[in-house]
Amino acid sequence: MPRLITAPSIIEAAGNKPKRIEEYAGRVNSGQAAVSVARMVSPAGWQEPGQRPEFTEITVVLSGALQVESEGETCTVQAGQAIITAPGEWVRYSTPGTEGAEYIAVCLPAFSPDTVHRDG
Repeated sequence: MPRLITAPSIIEAAGNKPKRIEEYAGRVNSGQAAVSVARMVSPAGWQEPGQRPEFTEITVVLSGALQVESEGETCTVQAGQAIITAPGEWVRYSTPGTEGAEYIAVCLPAFSPDTVHRDG
């Protein structure tokens, strides 16, 4: 039987400014370990520590722009675009632009603080 998710769980975000994370499916809101789906709202000037996660992350930018830094390049993902990062790959997400960003993040397996491996 289909399971209605009536509201997301709000997850505390890492970074230099408050960022809103609304988890619809995942370890916290639905008890799923295989996948997590969250809506993110990042303010202008937000930046999180670098990370080397154990999961694939698919990010779809809905509005604004998200900057994704890797060991080899820095990429700006605009509204209507997506980016996929691989497990074990070092990345750092930020929204340095004046409008911030709204985006959806899908993690396979589901996001976990134990498997994100943020920089010290």
